[in-house]
Amino acid sequence: MLLAELEFYHSRKIAPTRRLSLGSSYLPLDPPPGSGPLLLAGIVCRYLRQVDPDFHDDYFTILTKVQRGEKVGQPRLRHRLQEDKVGLARTRHRLSSVNGKYRFSFDDGDIAPEQNVLAAAYVIKRFSYSDRPAAMNLLRKAAKWNGDVGEEFLSYLLGQHKDYLGQIGHSDSTSWALHILEITDPSPSRSEVKQRFRELLRTAHPDTGDPKENHDAAKRISDLTEARRILLR
Repeated sequence: MLLAELEFYHSRKIAPTRRLSLGSSYLPLDPPPGSGPLLLAGIVCRYLRQVDPDFHDDYFTILTKVQRGEKVGQPRLRHRLQEDKVGLARTRHRLSSVNGKYRFSFDDGDIAPEQNVLAAAYVIKRFSYSDRPAAMNLLRKAAKWNGDVGEEFLSYLLGQHKDYLGQIGHSDSTSWALHILEITDPSPSRSEVKQRFRELLRTAHPDTGDPKENHDAAKRISDLTEARRILLR
């Protein structure tokens, strides 16, 4: 059963001009948050990671402007939004229910990732002003997810995971902590947790003075410390 569909038209990758036009989409908002915004969030999650990171700040600026109803100057992310569809290719992304489970269907083809995420943002202009904040929050949250776009991603969007846990695909704090400390026993002893923490802490310190290595080490140590706290509480 079709739950939501985004249709848009775009220039091909090799085209000298980069253009985008919205089509006739089906994006239900009821019951909240709506299958339409869930589909748009899935599109952002899948394709924003393929966009040059230098453009990410501009993309989030677009989300804010659309949410507020402000004019979005063109072009953005090297693409121009227009009404005319002549000479453009069509793409459709869908969210469906198959045997009671959600399934995303992405129409990959001769299309740039920027075109996908821009279409997901611009189509929210069609939502009422009061419906835009919730939709935009889903898109922003989707941009933080690092896993596959599937059932766990939807659970994360719907609030069944805490943000920082959802990003690594774990459903609760205990499973996240076990993953961080690389413990396979679902009920480890306190001594095992402490020993594993000490072992991994020794390997977390970088051997060089490289700033990136030091930054990664600091986050690793922070995660290890939080994981130990969760399992010893």
